[in-house]
Amino acid sequence: MFGSLGMPELIVIFVIALIIFGPRKLPELGKSLGKSIAEFKRASNELKSTLEEEIRMEEQKSKQEEAAKAAAAQSQQVSLPPASDAAPTYEHKADKTA
Repeated sequence: MFGSLGMPELIVIFVIALIIFGPRKLPELGKSLGKSIAEFKRASNELKSTLEEEIRMEEQKSKQEEAAKAAAAQSQQVSLPPASDAAPTYEHKADKTA
């Protein structure tokens, strides 16, 4: 819960805080510390959700751009006549009468 702090370290910190702040101020200090930690967690969760929303919007935008490019490329292919590998042949009127 507290990372690398063990029980003996927490007891020492609590005794020092009790000596410095006294028994009357210690509950108020703990309450304000708890509120601060809760506010920090709320703000960090809000920031995380905002960043995830922005990332999702950017991904959707890039997918839309790719779809538009693919549609434009497909419409260009459809509008162009098919290319022929064979050379065009021309017939002369004289060849038909013979």
